[in-house]
Amino acid sequence: MKQVTVVDHPLVQHKLTIMRDKETSTASFRRLLREISHLLCYEATRELAMTTKTIETPLMEMEAPTIAGKKLVFASILRAGNGLLEGMLDLVPSARVAHVGLYRDPETFEAVEYYFKAPEDLQNRLVIAVDPMLATANSAILAIEKLKERGAHNLRFVALLASPEGVKTFTEAHPDVPIITAAIDEKLNEKNYIIPGLGDAGDRMYGTK
Repeated sequence: MKQVTVVDHPLVQHKLTIMRDKETSTASFRRLLREISHLLCYEATRELAMTTKTIETPLMEMEAPTIAGKKLVFASILRAGNGLLEGMLDLVPSARVAHVGLYRDPETFEAVEYYFKAPEDLQNRLVIAVDPMLATANSAILAIEKLKERGAHNLRFVALLASPEGVKTFTEAHPDVPIITAAIDEKLNEKNYIIPGLGDAGDRMYGTK
């Protein structure tokens, strides 16, 4: 499990518990997801390359730390990924954004692509793919494949929840891509939903069924 980081910070776990509650409103669910994304983003960007630049404080000149290299990219796996994306952009407003449109075939559970749009020059940028749920991992695996085809090689995947099955499948397909998540739940049910989970993240974010 070296490839997986579970962010067990008390604030993350407390907010996640509220999100799991079926009585939590759409507005609260959306707000909490945005708040948790801030904390997950801290972990996902922990090892960003740094350099220094000369600045003037009100008192003196100094060499101050600053992020090095080209601006990073957040890749949202539509539609639910946008809930994490918005919070991450709060922290890194200058980041570029990619969108990967995928849906799960209701019979085969395979991921089907319907949209892909990404910035140029991915090979020189850190790319963080985001999706609240890593269930079967089919969508996540396909999204990472598409990003790699466009040149990305420095990649991370951020999920709110993961299943053991999804983690195993993803790490076998992409052993070079670290996973950051708030929790690894018990299992998948017969419909490939994470148990105990929190239901369908997209539906709970947007009040749809």
